[in-house]
Amino acid sequence: MTDPDTLELQQIGTPSAARPTLVFLHEGLGSVSMWRDFPAQLCARCRLPGLVYSRHGYGRSALFAAPLEPDFMHRAADDELVSVLSGRCPGPYVLIGHSDGASIALIHASRRPAALLGAALLAPHLFVEPICTDSIAALARDWRPDSRLARALARHHRDGERTFRAWSGAWLEPRFAQWNIESEVARINRPLLAIQGWDDQYGTMRQIERIRELHAGTDLMKISACGHSPHVDRPDAVIARIAAFVARLALPGSD
Repeated sequence: MTDPDTLELQQIGTPSAARPTLVFLHEGLGSVSMWRDFPAQLCARCRLPGLVYSRHGYGRSALFAAPLEPDFMHRAADDELVSVLSGRCPGPYVLIGHSDGASIALIHASRRPAALLGAALLAPHLFVEPICTDSIAALARDWRPDSRLARALARHHRDGERTFRAWSGAWLEPRFAQWNIESEVARINRPLLAIQGWDDQYGTMRQIERIRELHAGTDLMKISACGHSPHVDRPDAVIARIAAFVARLALPGSD
């Protein structure tokens, strides 16, 4: 199991067994700091504690020990997230995932953990679309140590280029073209909210529409003039919608 002490973690408020904790799972190039103030704002709106962490290889967490394999999101869901929750989340929780983090949330939810109340998903991936791999391939072709992306990643990660190479390499690995979590989503038995921007350069509306086909009752939010980061492009609307979703979730112990 992953040692949570090797991960960068940030707590908002004090988690307890009495109240749900909002657990934030970042995107493929994200980190604790790249969430900006979104977790704090959402926790304040919901009046709930929060837990934010950088996965291995991201932010100020331990660097990658080896290249990412095509099953890296399953490993993050089944090992890393479970370790973080067991050490720092004593009660029920709600997952808030973005992009790769939203996919990790779906995989975790498919295991039907008893303490999970639901998940809010920002720009999730269920399967690989050309729009996504084409965008990542363009980033990889244009990578330069002095590029705007490189400078931005250097501010948020211990080794920005290493993080970028590991993430982009995994997504562009030929075996990853077969990656698919539709069967996992079909097993989920907790409420879901799926949010997607119409201008997302890494995925189409088919991603969240497929979630609702596989998981009846999924709440969808489709946002105009919004790209791959709805919480950045339309923060007020996203915070309001997630807060309303959290408020409707079942109480701990119900099923």
